[in-house]
Amino acid sequence: MELDLKDRVVVVTGAARGIGAVIAGRFAAEGARVVALDLAFPEDASDGAADPAPPSAPSAPAITRVTCNVADPESVSAAVSEIVERHGTIDVLVNNAGINVEGSVADLEWERWRACFDVNMGGVFLMSRAVAPVMQEAGRGRILNAASFAAIVPSVGSAAYAASKAAVVQFTRVLASELGPWDITVNAYAPGMVPTAMNGFAEMPQDAQDRLLDTLSLRRWERPDDVANLLIFLASDAAGYITGTLLDVSGGKLATQIPARAYGR
Repeated sequence: MELDLKDRVVVVTGAARGIGAVIAGRFAAEGARVVALDLAFPEDASDGAADPAPPSAPSAPAITRVTCNVADPESVSAAVSEIVERHGTIDVLVNNAGINVEGSVADLEWERWRACFDVNMGGVFLMSRAVAPVMQEAGRGRILNAASFAAIVPSVGSAAYAASKAAVVQFTRVLASELGPWDITVNAYAPGMVPTAMNGFAEMPQDAQDRLLDTLSLRRWERPDDVANLLIFLASDAAGYITGTLLDVSGGKLATQIPARAYGR
């Protein structure tokens, strides 16, 4: 199957590092014109600067960097206007930006709760609202929203994060129907356990890592590429009849009660 994304304009939020940076790089490797949004970028890059093509795709277009606070309506509006002025349209929006806020309901400060929703849900709303008219004018588009396995099965102490990601799922379903008449698809995706600086999975003691890995049907840490593979498919024409859904890309986390039994543990 040929997933032709050449010259598609793809916007990825929260793309300065981590999963977002990998997603941006993978789309560039597919020949897309990628715009990476984030609050700030490494010191060796300035606003509007471009990254070289990934080594695996020497002919891929460069990645353009634009600073943007997805929780600020004015910042979002300015960033989207800049992208449209430069590229003429936006074909794909990946709402990857997010933060994690932990704490029991009894101890969680209102400001931290609000911050979690402002970025995780507010950012998805503001970016989608700003990009939708561009896609409607073009009569096509893809919006891909980062949810989380926490939206399916939350953890103790994750009320703010899990609730914000569950909100993303329901928002996705409504927006999918609202934008359907313009052949715009909207989907959410739920990664599982990708080791990042935010969660520190890979730095945990081995026994703690084992307890987490034992919840997976595919007993290994998830890689950012596992997420990117799904998004590249969903952004392609091959996924044109998939919309309004949450796709679980967690390695079968808790697909059964004790998946570790299959590994003889």
